Amino acid sequence: MIKILNIISDSNIGGAGRCLLNFLKYYDRKHFAVKVVVPKGSLLKPEIEKLKTRVIEVDGIADKSFDWKAIQKLNKIIKKENPDVVHTHGTITGRICGRMCGKKVVYTRHSVFPVSPRIQKGLGRMVNKYANEFLADDIIAVAEAAKQNLTDGGIAPKKIKVILNGVEQVERATPEQIAQTKQKYGITEKDFVIGILARLNVVKGHKYLIEAAEMLKKEQRAVKILIAGTGEMEQELKELVKQKNLEDMVVFVGFISDVKPFLSVLDLQVNVSYGTEATSLALLEGMSLGIPAVVSNYGGNPGVITHGENGYLFESQNSADLVKYLKKIMDEKEVYQYMQNKSKEIFLKKFTAKTYARNIEKVYQNLFDKKG
Repeated sequence: MIKILNIISDSNIGGAGRCLLNFLKYYDRKHFAVKVVVPKGSLLKPEIEKLKTRVIEVDGIADKSFDWKAIQKLNKIIKKENPDVVHTHGTITGRICGRMCGKKVVYTRHSVFPVSPRIQKGLGRMVNKYANEFLADDIIAVAEAAKQNLTDGGIAPKKIKVILNGVEQVERATPEQIAQTKQKYGITEKDFVIGILARLNVVKGHKYLIEAAEMLKKEQRAVKILIAGTGEMEQELKELVKQKNLEDMVVFVGFISDVKPFLSVLDLQVNVSYGTEATSLALLEGMSLGIPAVVSNYGGNPGVITHGENGYLFESQNSADLVKYLKKIMDEKEVYQYMQNKSKEIFLKKFTAKTYARNIEKVYQNLFDKKG
C-alpha cells in the first residue's frame, strides 16, 4: 500500500481541483491510500469528503504558491501522516516541505501561460531549473503546452511526464430538460447553437467570439451563442454585445453548476483562449456527448482537438479565421456527423477519468519501481 498526501492550494473548485476529484473517484484503493490537504474553508473540502477521502485543513496556503508561514504547519502534517509520496498542486510550499521531510515529491503543472523572460535565460533560467528539479522527483504536465512552458524555463524534458486530463462521461439531458433549456435561452428549432464555458477573463478571448457573432449575423445566419461563466470581464462583454446589437443572438447564461442541460443543447463548442489554456475540461465533457469544437491553436487546445477529426483549430486572436471554421462546420453536414462520432471515439480512448487515474497511479508506482 502506497500512501499519498495531496496538497492543493485552491480555495475554490477550479481545473486542478476537478482533476483531483476525478482521480479520487477512480483510484485503486487496494494499492493506494490517499489523503488531501486543502486551505481552511476551501470549497473542495465537502466534495472530497463525499468521496470518502480524509481532508486536512491548513492556514496559509490559500490561492498562493509560497508562504513561509505555512512551512511549519505543513511539515507537522507530513511528519504526522508519514506519506510515501507528497503530490502538490499549485503550491511550492508543499514541495519544499515534502523535501524537508525526506519524502518523494510529485508536482503537477495544471496551467499554460507565457513564460517570464526572467527564467528563459541566464541566471534566472538556471535557478528555476535546479529549484524545480530538486523539489520534485517527477513533474506532471497536463498538456504538451504545459511541458513546453516548463522546458522553456530550463527544466529537463526527461523530468516531465505529460498526462492529459480526464473527466467523467456526461449523460445527455432528458427531452424535457432540453426543451426547458431551449425555452429559457430563446433557442428555436432553426438555430445552430454554439456554446463556450470559460471564465470571463480577458485572455479567454470572448471578444473574438462576439466579433465572429457579428459577422455571422451580417450573413443572416440562424445562430444562438451561449456564454457560460462569470468573471471580471462580464460587464464589458455585455456592453460589447449591446453595442453590436447582438442581444438577440448572444446569451450570457452565468455560472452553471450542472453542465448537462447546457451541453445537451449545443451543436458546437468553442474555445477562444489566447493567454492561458491547458487541457480544457469543458471541451472533454462536450466530446463525451459527441459535440465537436472549434478552438484556438493556443496552449493545450491542439492536444484535445485534432484539426479535421473532432473539430477545427483556428488562428488565435483571429475572428475571421474563427468564422471561417464556424461556417465550414455548419455547412458541411456529413463532415459534422463524422466529427460527432470522432469526438466520442477520441474521448473514450484518451480522456476518461478512469484513464487519468490509471496514468497518475503509474507515476506513483514508478517512483518505487527499481526498473523505473
